[in-house]
Order: sequence, then structure tokens, then C-alpha cells
Amino acid sequence: MNSLVLAVVGVAMILLGYFLYSKYISRRIFKLDPDYETPAHRYEDGVDFVPTNKWVLWGHHFTSVAGAAPIVGPAVAVIWGWLPAFLWVTLGTVFFAGMHDMGSLWASARHKGLSIGTLSGKYIGRHGRNLFLVVIFLLLLMVNAVFAVVIAGLLVSTPTAVIPTWGAIAVALVIGQAIYRLKWNLPVVSVVGVVALYGLMLLGDAFPIVLPDTILGLSATAFWIVVLFLYAGVASLLPVWVLLQPRDYINGLQLFIGLGILYLAIIISSPAVVAPAVNQNVPEGTPSLFPLLFVTIACGAISGFHGIVSSGTSSKQLNREPDARLVGYFGAVGEGLLALGTIIATTAGFRTLAEWESVYAAFNDGGVAAFVSAGGDILNAGLGIPSSLSATILATMAVLFAATTMDTGVRLQRFVVSEIGEIMGVKINVLVSTLVVLACTMGLAFGAGGDGSGGMVIWPLFGTTNQLLAALTLSIIAIMLIQRRRPVLPVLVPLVFVLVVSIYALIVQMGQFLAEQNWLLLGLDLVILIAAVWVVVEAASSMNRARREPAVDENAEADELDPSTRM
Repeated sequence: MNSLVLAVVGVAMILLGYFLYSKYISRRIFKLDPDYETPAHRYEDGVDFVPTNKWVLWGHHFTSVAGAAPIVGPAVAVIWGWLPAFLWVTLGTVFFAGMHDMGSLWASARHKGLSIGTLSGKYIGRHGRNLFLVVIFLLLLMVNAVFAVVIAGLLVSTPTAVIPTWGAIAVALVIGQAIYRLKWNLPVVSVVGVVALYGLMLLGDAFPIVLPDTILGLSATAFWIVVLFLYAGVASLLPVWVLLQPRDYINGLQLFIGLGILYLAIIISSPAVVAPAVNQNVPEGTPSLFPLLFVTIACGAISGFHGIVSSGTSSKQLNREPDARLVGYFGAVGEGLLALGTIIATTAGFRTLAEWESVYAAFNDGGVAAFVSAGGDILNAGLGIPSSLSATILATMAVLFAATTMDTGVRLQRFVVSEIGEIMGVKINVLVSTLVVLACTMGLAFGAGGDGSGGMVIWPLFGTTNQLLAALTLSIIAIMLIQRRRPVLPVLVPLVFVLVVSIYALIVQMGQFLAEQNWLLLGLDLVILIAAVWVVVEAASSMNRARREPAVDENAEADELDPSTRM
């Protein structure tokens, strides 16, 4: 199989999804209204509620939801062969992820920018909301811990990425001032920002930053993890326009350019896919393809984390309701294209099948390192970019994806902590909630992997929890559509499929954790499974009730929830 065929077919399928299917669901299912007053205008406060240019918001949303997951997941999952991963990413992006992301953005915007956790209280019930928040908190806990470990590992293994990683923060701060304070022309700011980022990559390639083995009693990886969490804590407290929006926007442009470079290299070099379409000779200890493929690849096909971002930050910045199509669905398209590029890089970036098998000698031996190494070889072969600079570009892409997700993830987890406090009758200070988040996430990052270097043991449970939350979010969207007497099948099909594979995977993993005597993950698995089953039962009851009740009055729904609870 030639990689060019995979690239052309895959990109065509995903883009057709945006130009055709997303137009259908935005008009017929969600009925996006250009005259609807969005929360960004109704509650504008200059901090969280900020009406935002749809392209700037797309940049924030895309980079926040993508993270390292659409690289890590597919780069691990190709061990089962390229075909299952290819089909799940392309079909999942078109029919699952786009619907989920646009739907959760629409649902939140229709309810004052409330989080999906709070909406679960309205549509599923008080008990369902409490358990929903538990699942969200645990997912964000794993997202922040996993991505910190991924970034730290890349900064150690690819020291040329250190300067562009931290230099991107300075670029974003300047861009934020240029857009919002100085009112500079957006295209000019965009070009200057992208040029600055790629200039930092050249600088980083020339001057790699290698830390000593031990710093303040910590390993280099552990030191980077601590620094990353301190940065994310500070970033989460700043107004979104100061750092979050401009960082995500300029990173989004740079990352799309990086994807363009990767695909251009694939077109020019057209390397052969050496990995099997379906791997019949998987290494010993590799779990079964079903259901593990569908939770190993979460981001890039469908991801519950996207619903948290859509309802946590993006819905509060939505300028016009129809912008949800570009921000939500096209954000999922961007992630799908990244996952597709990862599949091609990690199956065609090797000279022989034997070389590929040597890298994929065990289930978790793939990942970001395989993407950077194999993708770098494709850039070198297709565009003549030196191997070191190729690795720097791809490693920086992965780091910036993960870092922007951490920025948003810590902010969102702070919202959840405050929300849990309100349910318990305790008003939690913003600084206190941030400290709670940092303590919990660092505790998991180090507790799951000693000095942090082994924190990727969290990954299997992260993927399952992520997909489970996507199913629970789709259940809320389905209830809203049933109440409005709109077509619900496009939501129910992804809902049922993802729910079945997620719960099945949780049960399978519970047996694995028990056999390995991994009590930390076993305990988390059990809590998530119990909460999920309970919420599913409550959601099914709510759907049945919604069918019997009169259709809702959409003009009155905005006043049904207390504005003081919006998160």
C-alpha cells in the first residue's frame, strides 16, 4: 500500500464530512441561529466571557482539544495494523467527533455557557450530575497528568524543542496585546506570529537545552513536570485573552502548517506502508482489538474531553451561534487530520517491516517517540529537511498541542472543583481551587510513575474514561433533541456504540489491573464504572420521560437555570 493513497482517501473523507455532513447537522439537527444572543455577549466580563473572532476561537478550541492524544493513541493503535486505525479515525471524525463537538458547544451556548457537568443536573438529575462531575474530574486529572508526562519526556528526549516550547509563550503574550489592546490587523499578526514560532524552532535546533540528570533532587523529567504544572497553574488564572486565546490561535496556525508540511512530504516521497493492514502477528501481551482499539484511539475519532472544552471555555467565547460549525466540527476535523497523519507516519516511516516490528515489539512501545522518529524520516526524504530539524518540528508540534491542552485542562478542572464545592455548600476561592488541582494532578503524575517518568501507565484508563464521557455527553444532547422533536438518530448511533465499547473496555481493563495488582488504576476503574452505569440508567430514564412530555419552548429555556451557577 502506498501512503499517498491513504492520505488522499483519508483527507477526502474527512473534508467531505465537514463540507456536507456538518452543514446538514448544523441546519437540520441543531438549527444554529445567527440571531441568537450567545453567552459571550450576554455575560461579557473580559475574563471568561469574551466574544471572539471565529478563527481565533477555532485556534483555541482546536489546539485545546487536540493535545498529544491524537498522536499517542494512533501511534500505539497501529500495532493492530493500519486499516482498523484508519477506518476508526476517518469514520469516527465524520460521524462521531464532529457531531459530539458541535453538539456540546451548541448545548452549552443554549444554556448560558454552563458546563456539560451542570447541564447533566438539568437533563439527567441531581444524582446523575454529581456522578457526572466525578467522571469529569477524574478525566481531567488523567489528561493533565498524562500530558505533563508526555511533554516532559519530549523535552528530555528532544532537547532542541525546549526553546520553541517556552518561547511560544512569549510570542503568545505579544500577540494577545497586539490583537486586543493595539487592535492590529489579524492576518498581519498571524503571519508575524507563525514566522516567530518557526524562527524559534531554528534557534532551538541550533541550541538544544539539555538539563543535568539531577536538579534539586529531581530527575530531568520530574523537574520539567513540576515546571509545567506551575506554568499551567499561573496560565489558568489569567484572563483568556492575555495568553490562552492568542497561544492557542497562533499554535493552531503553526500546527496546521506543520501538518501541511508532513502531508506535503508524504505526497512528494510517497513512502510505502510497511506495516500490515491487519496485524496477525501482534506481540505477546497485546490486548484484543475489540474493544481496546476504540479507546486507545479516543482523540482523533471521538473524545469526551472535547465536550468539557466546548462547554467550559469555547461556549463562553462564541460570537455567533453558527460559528459553532467551524469551531466545533472543524476543530474535530483538524484533530482527525493529525491522527491520520500519525497513522501514516508510524506505518510508512520505516524502511522495512522488520524495522517496524522492532519498534512495535510490545503494545505500549509506540507513541510520540515513534511519531517523531518515523515522521522525521518522511520530512527528510520528502522535503530534504535535516533529520535534527525534522525531529524538532514534529516534537514541537506534539509539545505545543499537549501544552495548550494543559493550559485549558487546568482551567477547566478549577471550574469543576469550584462546582463540586458549590454542590457541597462551600465557596472555594479561585487560588485554592487551582492549588487543589495542581496537588491532585502532580500527585497522580508522580504516584503512577515514581519520578513521573512512568506516568504513561495512566493512558489505558484515560482512553476508556474519555470515551465514556463522550457517550454521557451525547446522552445530554440526545435528550435536548428529543425534547425539541428533532431527528435524534445521528446522535443515538454514536452514543450506543461508544457506550458499549467503553463499558466493555472498563470491564476488560479491570481484569488486567487486578491480575497486575495495580490497585491505583483498579480503584479508579471501579469508581468510573459504577458512576457511568448509574448515569446511563438515569439518562435512559430521562430520554423516555422526554418522549412523553410536551416539546420545550426554546424561547423560555434560557431562564431556566440560575446564572450564578454558570461555570
